Amino acid sequence: MSLGFATPPPTDAVSRLSRSLEPSEWAALGVPLLRSPREVVGGLHERHLPAPGTAVLAVFGPDERLVASASFVRSTDRPDGWEFRNALLGQLRRIVPHDLRRRTPVRTAALLFCRGGGSDWSEVDGAWMWGLRDACTLHGLRCGAYIVLTPAGWQVLGEGRKGRRPRSPEPSEGAPAELPQVTPTPDRPVSAPRTPVEATRPPHVAGGPAALSPSNGFAPGGRTGHS
Repeated sequence: MSLGFATPPPTDAVSRLSRSLEPSEWAALGVPLLRSPREVVGGLHERHLPAPGTAVLAVFGPDERLVASASFVRSTDRPDGWEFRNALLGQLRRIVPHDLRRRTPVRTAALLFCRGGGSDWSEVDGAWMWGLRDACTLHGLRCGAYIVLTPAGWQVLGEGRKGRRPRSPEPSEGAPAELPQVTPTPDRPVSAPRTPVEATRPPHVAGGPAALSPSNGFAPGGRTGHS
């Protein structure tokens, strides 16, 4: 089965706003809850060290392990869920094979976006949520949590769970890097203590156990990793 990138509809303001999800619409999706969001956020932050404007996409297996993750930079001057969807789908195709042949999704994709401003929902967040939902559908995955990382700390939007560390650096502390090349690496624990090997970790893709609890009627099953 082959899926390509379609040309987006006209990018006027009305069309762009229609490709966005409000918090209530996001909550209605029944997104699986992270069992320990602090560990997930901390592990992804340690591996990717995101600067403002950086998105970190993570894929979790049915056994609650982090299969792969990738970080990339995307302009949010004119947030459009269609463009974000294409960017996320492109990253998913680089780091994990699709699960479109499965009757029920067994892997879950979550997104952490590092930005300035407050932790309340914004138009940019709504566009990322729309894009994540669609990208997961087109790759045969379950849509997972959307997390924002701001100067005040992190927050799982739609749930309200949050923390003060890690946080997004202030503009003077760091700037977004260029779009990285993604190379999958073997699984490693998300919350494993730093070692000399970990200190030289690849900056864009990693794997290991993460805390994700299946819910909303999805039963664990299937295989993990690159299959």
